[in-house]
Amino acid sequence: MQIISTKIELTRQVAACVRQGKTIGFVPTMGALHEGHASLIRRACSENEVCFVSVFVNPTQFNNAEDLLKYPRDLEKDAELLASLGVHFVFAPTPEEMYSKEEMEQPFAFDFNGLDEVMEGKMRPGHFNGVVQVVSRLFDLVQPTRAYFGEKDFQQLAIIHHMVERSSMAGRFGELQVVDCPIVREASGLAMSSRNERLTEEEKQTAVAISQTLMASQEWAKSATVQAVQQRVVDSINAVEGLEVEYYEIVDKDTLQPTEKWANAVGCVTVYCGGVRLIDNIRY
Repeated sequence: MQIISTKIELTRQVAACVRQGKTIGFVPTMGALHEGHASLIRRACSENEVCFVSVFVNPTQFNNAEDLLKYPRDLEKDAELLASLGVHFVFAPTPEEMYSKEEMEQPFAFDFNGLDEVMEGKMRPGHFNGVVQVVSRLFDLVQPTRAYFGEKDFQQLAIIHHMVERSSMAGRFGELQVVDCPIVREASGLAMSSRNERLTEEEKQTAVAISQTLMASQEWAKSATVQAVQQRVVDSINAVEGLEVEYYEIVDKDTLQPTEKWANAVGCVTVYCGGVRLIDNIRY
């Protein structure tokens, strides 16, 4: 496995793979890797001849400076896991390598077709601009055949699909396939996240109530309206000491707009556990 820190070297290695006609699997990450990431990487390695992984904490998608500062980083530990999984190349650049000074200071402009106006986009203005900025740049550099993303970040995944569809129509990413991968959960049911590292053991036990409530809501949905289930989920999670719901929205999985119908519905939640912001979702 080779760790690459510059765009020039990355481009050179990608060009060699392309010349040899090899399929490229790609998993973009922000590091602090866990079994959820590992599941994506195993699939990328098994379905492609070469696997690239990026490890980059992207500053342009953080609208909270403290959150960026606290985000866990351990490239050495991440590299050990990646090598054990059979990854061929790791791209681990600095922010200065990825962006010019102007790019760091100016918001990235993109037409989200309304996908960024709800849920995470509403709570974190500019977040998805940064996501599209970094992912589109990584796609340009790596030229993957397939790129793998987890469904835990449901809104982000919808936006990535939208970005690729628009860009591919313009001939930018060619035949790139975005592969959706199921949420990976801890034995307790808690959705795996790099942010879980910031939870105490007691907080982890408390946070299990999030997934338990979402799973219970699938049963509630059989005999109640969308509005009733939405309120019951919020009330149930807020009743747990140490948890506070920021939002719970039941939306159409394609448009991400609030829905009153159970068909095609997804429930997306963000909950504060102590000072840690956790997200999860459930399909109905």
